[in-house]
Amino acid sequence: MNVLITGITGMIGSHFANATRARGWNTFGVARFSAASRQAAIEDSSVIRCDITDPRNLAAVFKQVRPDLVIHMAAQAFNGMSWVMENYTYQANVNGTLHVLQCALEFVPKARVLIACSSAEYGDVTVADCPLVEDRPLRPITPYGVSKAATEMIGFQYFRNHGLQVYLPRMFIHVGTGHPPATAIQNFARQLALIAKGRMEPILRVGNLDTARDFIDVRDGVEAMMLLLDQGRSGVPHNIATGKAHSIRDTLDMLIRASGLKVEVLTDPGLLRPTDEPLLLGENSRLRALGWVQRHSFEETLRAVYADWVERAEALGA
Repeated sequence: MNVLITGITGMIGSHFANATRARGWNTFGVARFSAASRQAAIEDSSVIRCDITDPRNLAAVFKQVRPDLVIHMAAQAFNGMSWVMENYTYQANVNGTLHVLQCALEFVPKARVLIACSSAEYGDVTVADCPLVEDRPLRPITPYGVSKAATEMIGFQYFRNHGLQVYLPRMFIHVGTGHPPATAIQNFARQLALIAKGRMEPILRVGNLDTARDFIDVRDGVEAMMLLLDQGRSGVPHNIATGKAHSIRDTLDMLIRASGLKVEVLTDPGLLRPTDEPLLLGENSRLRALGWVQRHSFEETLRAVYADWVERAEALGA
């Protein structure tokens, strides 16, 4: 079994590499030339430097690896950053996905292809609309959400028109170690770690704390997607979610308690978005029908993320 993971140096991609290699599968990865990873275990000859927006380069990778399974995680993956990187978000997420599917159809038409879709596709929802079921119409309100809705639709098109085995995990927010500070949780944890090490004054700068999200530990999320590949149906979206939501305010409070620090919390206008879904909460009965259970509590995940940032802060001071 040959596996090709795009975005293998990212948080989710690297955890997928751990999962596939644990099964004894030959695992290869695609990463941009500028991508870096803190996980030395995946920085080896099996990582091929390639940009998915370059179709010729990507085709050469598919010819070389001939994957039986494609895990497509490469993307501009941050909702907040999509407001200031709108063009690149569409280029990487829409055109990049199209190139992956074109290569799969041309070189490995029998392969299974899992593409990263997103809860941001739901978009314009109210609290009363939750929990969100997969059959609900998609009304994304951020550039990232629009790009991911297009990603999923391209995947379904290739499933329906060309018979590719395309799996559509609609991923809610995955949280884990080794992630850049481009999401609220990672940004909070980074600031707290720097404060703990005396490198920042005890002032925590935040954006909108009044939203709530369904957060899932990356290890649980990868296990869910492996189950989807093993037992689920291609062409059918599955929410990768816990079915429980936590407000950003409560999440911040949990991280502060984990740090043991006393800090002042200030709203930074630069961290506010033009629009923000008040609640994204997934209904996960399709996932649970595959036998998935949550193994890591949210508090456990947050403690691990904070400890990871403390370790990074120590390394910066070495």
